[in-house]
Amino acid sequence: MARNAELRQAKAAKKDEFYTQYVDIQKEVNAYIEYNPDVFRGKTILLPCDDPEWSNFTKFFAQNFEFFGLKKLISTSFAVESKKYKEGYMPTLFETESPIFDNNKTRTHGKIFILDRDTNANGRIDIDDLQWNYLEGNGDFKSEEVSKLCDEADIVITNPPFSLFREFMAWLFKKKKKFLVLGNINNICYKEIFPLMQTNQMWLGPSISSGDREFRVPQEYPLEAAGWRIDENGTHYIKVKGVRWFTNLEHGKHHLPCEFMTMEDNIRFSKHKEVKGVGYSKYTNYDALEVPFSECIPSDYEGEMGVPVTFMDKYCPEQYEIIGISLTLGKNKPANLPKSQQGGPAFYLKTEEGYKRQYPRIVIRKKQ
Repeated sequence: MARNAELRQAKAAKKDEFYTQYVDIQKEVNAYIEYNPDVFRGKTILLPCDDPEWSNFTKFFAQNFEFFGLKKLISTSFAVESKKYKEGYMPTLFETESPIFDNNKTRTHGKIFILDRDTNANGRIDIDDLQWNYLEGNGDFKSEEVSKLCDEADIVITNPPFSLFREFMAWLFKKKKKFLVLGNINNICYKEIFPLMQTNQMWLGPSISSGDREFRVPQEYPLEAAGWRIDENGTHYIKVKGVRWFTNLEHGKHHLPCEFMTMEDNIRFSKHKEVKGVGYSKYTNYDALEVPFSECIPSDYEGEMGVPVTFMDKYCPEQYEIIGISLTLGKNKPANLPKSQQGGPAFYLKTEEGYKRQYPRIVIRKKQ
């Protein structure tokens, strides 16, 4: 049963093998360095859910090890098929005294790369000094082995499997770690994630606020995304919408208040036809103003407003208070809704055609 579960996890993991572009990592990390040049100095960084042989995370931090003043870099991979131990295979350093090693069994192991010193006597610590080995287990971030590595780390940075985002974030908060991880903007709506954003325990990173992001994927990955390409070397890439960095590292941007137009000016000059010349509506089942686009937030409105989840790109906790989210607040639904509009809690607008169910909305109120 354990082996079957492992295989199912491996199958799911293969669908989550999205390798982040070097430039996306560089742009985001540089923003923290600019805000605080010593943010990584003397720190141990763990890069879990990674494949160190392919990862741009490992490459980027190894190349900048001395520039950032790192103490130690640890990179691990979940790779059920990374190595099959068979009879006659010499156990690794990690397994020499391990009671779980058995030459008569076939097992699989993740990998670990460590960088903490100059191993080739060239006078600097860089990517050529990376030392690697096999883990005792498969590299699952929930394993005792990787958990101990996390305990050693000061900051965790990675692109976790999209399907395991909630589980991964719960693991990080249980460990009380500083982190910088990639995810989808819609993850904000998860009941496990939204309270953390609402209470300013984590926020969005500064470098991505719109547009698609391109990821390298394995050769066998089906190219079914809206945007994809194969380069001259046969490497496969797909574009993913709604990608964001989630973090609890300070970068300063989320404390900068945004400038918005007044309600009157939005109605007169907004580029959005839903507001320009039309005005604003209120929900039928919650006393709040519908704001269809974050840039249309009226600066002079004092009541509660429902805004898209992308508002979190602009959120300044000193400027606005987050009241809640429509997924919990929108309970009193209009009666006799058609089947196409039924479902969980949501906000509704009254239109000439009937009721219009809105996408998830974050409810905010201007601070005095």
